[in-house]
Amino acid sequence: MAERSGRADHAFPPSHREGLYRAIHERRDVRAQFLPDPVPPEVLARLLDSAHHAPSVGFMQPWDFLVIDSLEVRERVHRLFLRENERGAQQFSAERQQAYRRLKLEGILESPLNLCITCDRSRGDGPVLGRTSIVDTDLFSTCLAVQNLWLAARAEGIGVGWVSILDQQELASILDLPEQVFPLAYLCLGYVSEFLEQPELARSGWRQRLPLTELVHGNGWGQALADEALHEALREVARPCLP
Repeated sequence: MAERSGRADHAFPPSHREGLYRAIHERRDVRAQFLPDPVPPEVLARLLDSAHHAPSVGFMQPWDFLVIDSLEVRERVHRLFLRENERGAQQFSAERQQAYRRLKLEGILESPLNLCITCDRSRGDGPVLGRTSIVDTDLFSTCLAVQNLWLAARAEGIGVGWVSILDQQELASILDLPEQVFPLAYLCLGYVSEFLEQPELARSGWRQRLPLTELVHGNGWGQALADEALHEALREVARPCLP
């Protein structure tokens, strides 16, 4: 009989692990590939439940979810995007502006559903465990809920696009948010015609993924890794086919 390792084995079966890593590597910020098919309620419920199971500092769970299927509301948000997008374009050089204007940066009206994930900055009943030094941990925690939803959506074959070119105060007004509630992520959701092999901005030449080996430091900024085996493992784990 083979000796058992002293290390507890809580790993998922290989097929489950592959599914998780596939969702991470094939997740895309979707803008132009949305189909009109509605997202079934039971699927949307699973996505929201996945988001709600994100980790949060002090278990504060600062998120709420606004499901937006009203065309009137989405048109107001779209007009806000158009204005802010023009302002954004003007911040780049003339040459860069041309490339910017060719990009499709939202799917507010094309997607069958919009979702706003908010952060209630007052949630937690007084001092929150773990938030006494870094007050923005409520925002960080809500970002984890966004990521949970995004990965679950990819596993369900649903595309998600984060629309970040919005004035958040005006967005809060459109959605009638209370003063202490911050609109952290405005998302477009829906089934898609395809998931691109590369992120849209990489495919268009706007930016490329940075090499992981240049981003991992050892013991201090800019220091080489002491563990050469880890350095080699980082090189091996790179997937050129999945940027």
